[in-house]
Amino acid sequence: MQLQSESNPALNTVTAYGHNYVEINAVRYAHPVHFAPEGEIHSWQVATIADITAATLREIAGLTEAKADPMAFLDGNAAVQKPDDAPEVVLIGTGLQQHLLPQHVTQALLGLGIGVEVMSTQAAARTYNILMSEGRRVIVALLPHEEAA
Repeated sequence: MQLQSESNPALNTVTAYGHNYVEINAVRYAHPVHFAPEGEIHSWQVATIADITAATLREIAGLTEAKADPMAFLDGNAAVQKPDDAPEVVLIGTGLQQHLLPQHVTQALLGLGIGVEVMSTQAAARTYNILMSEGRRVIVALLPHEEAA
């Protein structure tokens, strides 16, 4: 009886993690990274948890700043809609321990209906692998080791 579904080697998978590194597709990274199930592994330009801003979350989610339409109020539907290719959830791995982000940092994505989950890097890596294997639109950003808050 097969207990696990077969993995797809074309998808980015966290294959290991430890103190000061995270390994994706058997390649070790000793710096913060972000990625989706498909595509490149990107360096994440944050040095500490305090460097995570609403702008850095929008960037890793692939959202660009849209110019506000000054006449949108006339349509009666001025609510911002998320793009069709937007992730369902963004997972943030904050090192050896979970460090929650302030509401003003996560509100932009939450307001678009994109979930933001913050947890330890180990938990984020495991959660990402599960969601990715289910075919979910997920982005993960991982700090490979404990960062100062």
